[in-house]
Amino acid sequence: MDNLQALPLPAGASHTAFQAHPGYRRMFAPGRLTLGLFLPLRLYAGDMSVLAGQADLVSDIDRRGFAAVWVRDVPLFDPSFGDAGQVFDPFAYLAFLAARTRGIALATGSAIFSLRHPIDLAKAAASVDQLSGGRLVLGIASGDRPIEFPAYGLEHGERGERFAQAVAYFRQLLRPGLLTVDSPLGRFERAGFLPQPATGAIPLIVTGASGQPLDWIAEHADGWLTYPDATHTAEGPQRLAAKIRAWRQRIPDGGFRPHMTNEWLDLTDDPDHPRAPQQGGYVLRTGRKGLIDLLHTWQEAGVNHAALGIQFARRPPADVIQELAEEVLPHFPSLAGPAALPASW
Repeated sequence: MDNLQALPLPAGASHTAFQAHPGYRRMFAPGRLTLGLFLPLRLYAGDMSVLAGQADLVSDIDRRGFAAVWVRDVPLFDPSFGDAGQVFDPFAYLAFLAARTRGIALATGSAIFSLRHPIDLAKAAASVDQLSGGRLVLGIASGDRPIEFPAYGLEHGERGERFAQAVAYFRQLLRPGLLTVDSPLGRFERAGFLPQPATGAIPLIVTGASGQPLDWIAEHADGWLTYPDATHTAEGPQRLAAKIRAWRQRIPDGGFRPHMTNEWLDLTDDPDHPRAPQQGGYVLRTGRKGLIDLLHTWQEAGVNHAALGIQFARRPPADVIQELAEEVLPHFPSLAGPAALPASW
């Protein structure tokens, strides 16, 4: 049986630390896999009109019972990188979506902790968590777009060190009462931080390595989001399972921490279409039966949440969402947990 004893902050908190957190509880439990959707639902290619009506679809995703919607954090659009992310500022957009949804977890995949100051990150995150009634799950990363670091006056090569410093500072800020902080990123004495998270904590999900060794991730992350490896062969999930086992074996108290992975899908209308990599393996074209098989394999590998991106799908987003909701989601239902707190601000 998992040891669910809580760890002191600023190390990663155990499963019990988030028992009252509506977003975390909707997404994560040992031995279970839930489903979320990445935004945008259509790829931005120079025209904002592709995002028109997206919030209505997110409201539908919420009503249909998915566990989470995910937004990315891309401060600058680098044409050579070829991906503008979800375009809007992640925290501003999640606050907007909080008002359009009722139960779905609101997740970042991922907020770039190496670029922004921890006070600003904590202020935005705690605000969204309060405005959503405790539904924020904060995926965090060190950043992978070199153009952004000199734009912030930072060194790309120092992002790993800055990431670890930002995580420690962020966690200190979320402690109640008057605080004294002495960090390489700033210092103050006897000041309070407001607002506090809705349930007292915000889970921090580390993305990839984020410039840290595996032991650091095992000690300090509340969960781990990694790329899935190959999704059209049996070997990919096997390698993923080995990676998850290696991480969990290093968790200091041996307690449960959730693992997440993601895939960009081109879901065909033929349910029997085999899993086939597209765009150099960046996108998986498959029918729903192949997707269901993959998700079961991930669950057996120890994955607790799958974030699916449909921006490259050839079918209309509403059609893909409907098929996922009616044919795939029943195999991987969202988890029962506390309802979102009233948020009548």
